[in-house]
Amino acid sequence: MIEIDNLVKTYGKRQNAFQALKGVSFVVEDGASVAIVGKSGSGKSTLMHAMSGLDRPDSGRVIINERDILRLRHRKVDEFRAKEIGFIFQSFFVQGNETCYDNVSLPLEIAGVPRRKRRAMIEEALAKVDLADKIKNKARNLSGGQKQRLAIARAIVNSPGIIFADEPTGNLDSATGELVEKMLFGYNRREGVTLIIVTHDPELAAKCDMQIFVKDGEVERITYRDELPEAAKPKPKPRPKPHVPPMRQLPPDAPAPTPRPVVHRITVSGHEPAHHDDHKPARKIQL
Repeated sequence: MIEIDNLVKTYGKRQNAFQALKGVSFVVEDGASVAIVGKSGSGKSTLMHAMSGLDRPDSGRVIINERDILRLRHRKVDEFRAKEIGFIFQSFFVQGNETCYDNVSLPLEIAGVPRRKRRAMIEEALAKVDLADKIKNKARNLSGGQKQRLAIARAIVNSPGIIFADEPTGNLDSATGELVEKMLFGYNRREGVTLIIVTHDPELAAKCDMQIFVKDGEVERITYRDELPEAAKPKPKPRPKPHVPPMRQLPPDAPAPTPRPVVHRITVSGHEPAHHDDHKPARKIQL
């Protein structure tokens, strides 16, 4: 469980002081998917940095698994973060000149995982994001979607209990973004990890169990997926309509088609229509 208690963060001093967080408090249950939602400058990224130990607030508490990480020394915070937290950023932050193997290996090195154990962990993480065949490829040769999947592999390689994702689909096209979302939420459900997504996308936020709306450094409101109105819940995408070829259009200068003569078939008085076994055609009169 993550307990955020009265976080305050101020940048600058005196007349240039700007309060980015103003006494923020809430609780996140283990295994939940959470969206921190707000406009640019609302304080959502500052909140993520404070929650994860990347930045220290001026006051308040960040209690993770009954331990206040703000009371730890910087080195202990770094060790805790390397073992317990994974990060995914909008700009990927992968090392372009390094192989996929080396990129995913980085958090294991920081966490002090012995070299002999790393390969199996790296191969497993790359396989989970469908990049097993890219293990020797340089990261610079990957597409944008592949780089984000590489960042996911790096975030999950050490089996952290918490994953922070800062605008994870912000630099991706809609199809690739949807694939990344499926990977993140699938991993959240399968492994029971806590997934915290920072976003300004209401559709992505609506897919999370909990939505924390931040405005001007304060929690404006907290909603839960079961409480969302029907209009705000994510809708299944409609099936594509079958392709119907357009009707052939005549060019504007084409002559109008000649109408066919109308033939009316009538029965002459005193005679019955021919039967099917009568080979003689019925008499026709053109009017």
